[in-house]
Amino acid sequence: MEESQNLKFNAVVLDMDGVITKTATIHAKAWKQMFDGFLKEKQGENFRPLDITKDYHEFIDGKPRKDGIRSFLQSRKIELPEGDPDDEPQKNTVNGLAKRKNKIFLDTIKKDGVEVFEDTAEMLEIWKKEGKKLAVISSSRNCEYIIESAGLTTMFKIRVDGIVSEEESLKGKPAPDIFLNATEKLGAKKESTIVIEDAISGVQAGKKGQFALVVGVDRNEKSESLKKAGADIVVKKLTELKNIANGK
Repeated sequence: MEESQNLKFNAVVLDMDGVITKTATIHAKAWKQMFDGFLKEKQGENFRPLDITKDYHEFIDGKPRKDGIRSFLQSRKIELPEGDPDDEPQKNTVNGLAKRKNKIFLDTIKKDGVEVFEDTAEMLEIWKKEGKKLAVISSSRNCEYIIESAGLTTMFKIRVDGIVSEEESLKGKPAPDIFLNATEKLGAKKESTIVIEDAISGVQAGKKGQFALVVGVDRNEKSESLKKAGADIVVKKLTELKNIANGK
């Protein structure tokens, strides 16, 4: 932390789920519900359920939806056809499972709403007042809807999400494309931009992008994993970053 206190930066790129909004746990539960149902249907009573602590964080978290499906299925040595983009949720294809998971997630959001982490809300206000350029990134195609539901639309100058990534052929995490794209659109340089992530794949992406500082947010007791992935510092709350502001 000491080396970072004199860091000069003018832009911050934040991941959405787990950093800004309390939606990471909803995603994890939706993935588990979807995959456990699929695995039980395919393998019967002897199926091995998805382990959120291991499987979700290692194979799914932070990745584009279909990449996460392919990665987890590969870990279980299960082959599925890709199917078509218009496959229905009940169809056992990569596209079908993606829609099935998304339906579970959106149904939960519509029922329970979206919460914002208080520490993040505080830091966003501080950075906004200081004139920092702010961008939100996400592998999710639901990013715009979630940010709007959270009342944060005007907070971010730039949004680069799953839809933008597809339109502009950006590689998903752990590739750094999504962060570099957001930084470029902000009109900032990576040497003066902070990346904030809670996912292992996101930290790896930030490190590959060679940004000024990669901050890992430990919301789920995975501090060591974030450090191993390349986080320059790991914090429990974003308010720990108050001293990292142009030497203040």
